[in-house]
Amino acid sequence: MNRPIRTRRQATLASLAAELGVSRTTVSNAYNRPDQLSPELRRRVLETARRLGYPGPDPVARSLRTRKAGAVGLLLTENLSYAFRDPAAVGVLEGLALACEDAGVGLHLVPASPGREDRETTAAVHRAGVDGFVVYSVPDDDPHLAAVLQRPVPTVIVDQPQIDGVDRVGPDDASATATLAGHLVELGHRQVGVLCMRLARDRNDGFVPISRQQEAHYHVQRTRLATLADTFEAAGVDWQSVPVVERFEHTVDDGASAARQLLDAYPRVTALICTSDILALGAMAEAGRRGLRVPADLTITGFDGIAEATRAGLTTVHQPVLEKGKAAGRLLLGAGDRVTPKVITLPTELRVGTTSAPPRTAEERWFGP
Repeated sequence: MNRPIRTRRQATLASLAAELGVSRTTVSNAYNRPDQLSPELRRRVLETARRLGYPGPDPVARSLRTRKAGAVGLLLTENLSYAFRDPAAVGVLEGLALACEDAGVGLHLVPASPGREDRETTAAVHRAGVDGFVVYSVPDDDPHLAAVLQRPVPTVIVDQPQIDGVDRVGPDDASATATLAGHLVELGHRQVGVLCMRLARDRNDGFVPISRQQEAHYHVQRTRLATLADTFEAAGVDWQSVPVVERFEHTVDDGASAARQLLDAYPRVTALICTSDILALGAMAEAGRRGLRVPADLTITGFDGIAEATRAGLTTVHQPVLEKGKAAGRLLLGAGDRVTPKVITLPTELRVGTTSAPPRTAEERWFGP
């Protein structure tokens, strides 16, 4: 015959106070305001709590009393694994976590997978027990962003979108891209192609018309494409003739498939400009598969400056992703009652590696090296 398992009833703040013969305030102070007790009394409270199995003050009740959750929410409209897989996202996440550690608060991830925009996923934003949100690189029409902005808590946007009246942290994408494009123009490249990240919430894995480039809901990609267009137009290149291939997912394999699609259709391009290092690493792999030498046959550039790109010698724009996360966290946690929005613009640096060189002449392409 099975007997029911008997469990000891969990101690409460009241029962612990009764056991010690002290007030409930004294017990609470042992956890929340230890400076109010003598070391000996606090030690006796904690030891008795361990013996009786008292877990400590209820964090939910405490948050209701103080109106503070003690946590920062990070919204990213990607699958949760993206925050731990994408090198740039990992850097931002680490920086934000360091800022939270310094402030003694927690970090609550609020992922919103692309394509899942039902009431349940946006309700997760409303339910999140956080004191503020850091929003990482979302489109301007994302419903989860709208849900965040409906909450009466501070918000800091990392990278995109640009919203009047909301704090933001990110690089000067236009200036950084202009420097990169200028480098390619000076090398003599005029037949170029572009591989870009997702431009909108609807999926497109293919060539991008000018209208989609100009109406992109991801501001960073829109800015980088517009700056490339301006720079090459000034150098005499008709941007309408420049092939741009978009990928919805952001992996090395997607960069390789995008490069394959572009080079199959435009084999005479001399440079592939990629709006991220991940896409550029994929393009390098595809160039190798085709027997193209980088940079002798094809120049490839990226953007971000991740460690893998440095090891590969990629010519890229470096941005401080760790500092980006730290700055966002500090800005959010120091918001207080500040009413004037603040924008922190982080520095970038063009790092010329071994993947960019002048284009080969027609004679060199015909007769070989």
